Amino acid sequence: MNIYVSNLSFNVTDEDLQDFFADYGEVSSAKVITDKFTNKSRGFGFVEMPDDEAARKAIAELDGGIVEGRAIKVTEARPREERSGGNDRRSFSRSNNRY
Repeated sequence: MNIYVSNLSFNVTDEDLQDFFADYGEVSSAKVITDKFTNKSRGFGFVEMPDDEAARKAIAELDGGIVEGRAIKVTEARPREERSGGNDRRSFSRSNNRY
């Protein structure tokens, strides 16, 4: 199961995130999402656990927990939505603005 973790302290690392969930079972991966330009944490991350039952227990027990003074939010991750290639409104107004 893929788990979304938000409201993380900017000091939390991938290893810290993995450690938070390791008490509940095997962790396939743990990744704190970083800004691509500054490489600093964006305050959220994802954890992958192969055992859905262990993942649900981790979500139930860690959601609302305090990590480095912040109450984290832990939920099952939703599938990523498709992104469009650009702003449809902007391209529409350019092509129809000919009078």
